[in-house]
Amino acid sequence: MNVQPLLEVKNLRKHYPTQRDWFGRGSAVVRAVDGVSFSIDSGETLGLVGESGCGKSTTGKLILRLQDPTSGSIAWRGMAIGGFSPGQMRPVRRELQVVFQDPYASLNPRLRAVEIVAEPIRNYDDLPDLQMRERVAALFARVGLRADQMVKYPFEFSGGQRQRLGIARALSVQPQLIVCDEPVSALDVSVQAQVINLLMDLQREFRLSYLFIAHDLAVVEHISHRVAVMYLGKIVEIAPKRAIFRRPQHPYTEALLEAVPVPDPTRRKKRRVLTGDVPSPINPPSGCRFHTRCPYVEARCKVEEPLLKQVAVGQWVACHLRQPEHVSDRDPSSLRSSG
Repeated sequence: MNVQPLLEVKNLRKHYPTQRDWFGRGSAVVRAVDGVSFSIDSGETLGLVGESGCGKSTTGKLILRLQDPTSGSIAWRGMAIGGFSPGQMRPVRRELQVVFQDPYASLNPRLRAVEIVAEPIRNYDDLPDLQMRERVAALFARVGLRADQMVKYPFEFSGGQRQRLGIARALSVQPQLIVCDEPVSALDVSVQAQVINLLMDLQREFRLSYLFIAHDLAVVEHISHRVAVMYLGKIVEIAPKRAIFRRPQHPYTEALLEAVPVPDPTRRKKRRVLTGDVPSPINPPSGCRFHTRCPYVEARCKVEEPLLKQVAVGQWVACHLRQPEHVSDRDPSSLRSSG
């Protein structure tokens, strides 16, 4: 029996016109998100990783309907919400919340902390002031803030405390899915661990689902159940966390993992450095978009775009060099010979 996913995205695209002629027609477009498909189950964390500019944050904004998709479908609990009007989206927004990257820029500096957390609640529930204050105080306690801090302004909190405040605001309307857009990248390393552990505790307690957008693979490995790897607007690999980190199947995924520093000064790590720059999303390469930097490129890669195919249980990869079968090691020669 197939269980319906909480969120399902199919062939999602977002193109931005960059130049217009005299008649107002777009003559060039930025293909920020160009055919992305994935799903998220209840209580699951999907990590979305890739270089800056690959379309991760735009994907999150499209799911939240902060931006309208160019094409594709977004299904929430089986409902297609991609074309919903603002009025139709209102009840859905209660279940879809976000924690932003910058915990200071995302908070209203003119409001006290109690009002920041209470504001979303007032949008949906008409509560007496005393009951509202008790609810906000309970949220403060749950995210590790004190009740006496409710009267403070955002500038009076540390970076980690501001992010806890942002998490409390997201939790205030009892959501089912939270888009975490680089939620710890602006924090100190020691504070990062505290916030990540808090998010995991909240997930277990409330059975939350996360779309966790990040570029730090160590953080993604710690919090995610599955990982999707994006490159230039497309997902090139998606698999359970263990498969991604132990048996990466796409050359780009391998390169990302090999770039992660090893916390051992005595250990030498062989790294495959990618050559060339990331191509422009205005004029992406033909065929496989990674072929201009891939160390295993073949003639077919330059003209034929690879589709996602299953190469192992739960592991999908968009690469011509992979056959629809399990590949058990990470030896580069196996990747070459499998084509």
